[in-house]
Amino acid sequence: MIDTDESALQAQSVADTESLQGPIYPKTGLIIASALVAACGGGGAESGSSGTPPVGGPAPAPAAPPTEKEAKKFSGQALLSSSPSVVAAIQTKGYEAWLDEQLAAPSTPTRWQWLNDAGFNNVAFQNSTAGFDQVMWMKLLTSPDELRQKMTLALSQIFVVGIDGVPTTFRQFAVAHYMDTLEANAFGNLRTLLDKISTHPAMGIYLTFRGNQKANASTGSVPDENYARELLQLFTIGLYELNPDGTQRLNNGKPIETYDQDDITNLARVFTGWDFANNIGTTPDRHALPMVMNASRHSPEAKVFLSTSIASGTDGVTSLRLALDHIFAHPNIGPFFCKQLIQRFVCSNPTPEYVARVVTVFNNNGAGVRGDLKSVLKAVLSDVEATKPAFTPTSGKLKEPLLRFLQWAKTFGAATNTAVLADQYKIGSLSDPATRLGQSPGRSPSVFNFFRPGYIPPSSQFSQLGLTAPEFQITHESSVAGYLNFMQGAITNGVSDVRPNYTSWLPKATDATALVSELNELLAGGALSSATLASIASAVTSLASTTDADKTRRVQAAIFLVMASPEYLVNK
Repeated sequence: MIDTDESALQAQSVADTESLQGPIYPKTGLIIASALVAACGGGGAESGSSGTPPVGGPAPAPAAPPTEKEAKKFSGQALLSSSPSVVAAIQTKGYEAWLDEQLAAPSTPTRWQWLNDAGFNNVAFQNSTAGFDQVMWMKLLTSPDELRQKMTLALSQIFVVGIDGVPTTFRQFAVAHYMDTLEANAFGNLRTLLDKISTHPAMGIYLTFRGNQKANASTGSVPDENYARELLQLFTIGLYELNPDGTQRLNNGKPIETYDQDDITNLARVFTGWDFANNIGTTPDRHALPMVMNASRHSPEAKVFLSTSIASGTDGVTSLRLALDHIFAHPNIGPFFCKQLIQRFVCSNPTPEYVARVVTVFNNNGAGVRGDLKSVLKAVLSDVEATKPAFTPTSGKLKEPLLRFLQWAKTFGAATNTAVLADQYKIGSLSDPATRLGQSPGRSPSVFNFFRPGYIPPSSQFSQLGLTAPEFQITHESSVAGYLNFMQGAITNGVSDVRPNYTSWLPKATDATALVSELNELLAGGALSSATLASIASAVTSLASTTDADKTRRVQAAIFLVMASPEYLVNK
């Protein structure tokens, strides 16, 4: 049967959405919703086309170098921001060679190190989150290895840890190190990553298995099942059995559940006995160390789950290895994980053929290796459905607010204006949907992420067409207005100590049509229609352009109107 937490979430999701929607996303929200439906075809959830490559094998390499339009779309999916030089490099080198360069880019200093250097390891900060938002923004805004940073963000939305759910001393260090762990393994192997997150203190605290103990017959206590459940449900295999193309396997027309309560009860025994490497809470150091096994607290009983058995008396470290090995070998893990990665980078409704091609690479990277994230990411980004604009009637996704903000900040050189490390990047949390973005890195409100991968807005065109729209779970009348108001302020004044630089754009401000056209290409990959461009140019032309202050206002207005347009918000 479906887990209690998932059933409750589904019911709450419907209630929340209906209470927020009113008559389905009024005003601007309705425009955005309609635009996404249009981007996804508007005529039904068809998949594939006459040009769709065969199921199971990589898509054939393009016969010709990428066009400028294709290169713009590709860079927008792979990076946090783009530029004409990046587009030109993609066209010159081709997808694979360009990706290889990005995958080989050197890593940048860790979040952990920045927090230490800024002095947040002082005992005065042990019971606060001081420095956390700063280091998250610092990393995203200053790191040149954008593909790695975007992959880290994607992984953080699949293997979720949110700082508000980590009640421990120096929690900012715990979650920062967790993010560093995701980043360090972003191009590694998923099996290794599963081991890292399953022994990380932040995850142990967040999903409450740190200090988990074996059953006690005298008190009636049983092992905490939280991590065992979410490991299966959200991190690896999902609720229902899948075909290699991500579609559900059916038995008499009904989905087949992947596990039951007995599986969870037994798997939970694997996660008993794990705890901090030390109990010193006056420094953050223990959060950089994997949890260790306390053998006296580990369940000695047999663990029987998912058609396998770990013999009674098996030690805790070996039990964890065997359990993760078995889960990693499950046929669901490829389609379950790969489809979510496609959703984070490319589109909300990938065709089964697309999923199957990526899963083929997940199962074997060409050298007999399963779960090679570098190869999987290359397959996701270089597939013909990713590179060809509007490849299928269901191509498209709503760009999440966090990525919109990051694109603006990196495109226009937003940087801190203070030399004092501890005072830098004070953007803060952008989680408030009414006044900010409704989303902030490392601040997911629950283990279910900001939005669920299978979310379909109820009583909407999406549900009529059978289309998922994950990002619409945080899109409603408050968040749409909040985004517009926040971005208007950010574009005009920056955010706290982080300010943009529009100097190079001032000479372009006198020609509103040319200015808007260039911003369209840079920010939206040329997606804005001629009618939208004309409307924005007309509005910008109405502003004076005599002084530098006038020109700055023109540039700011043009940026804002482009980033407010539905054609920008929806990636096709």
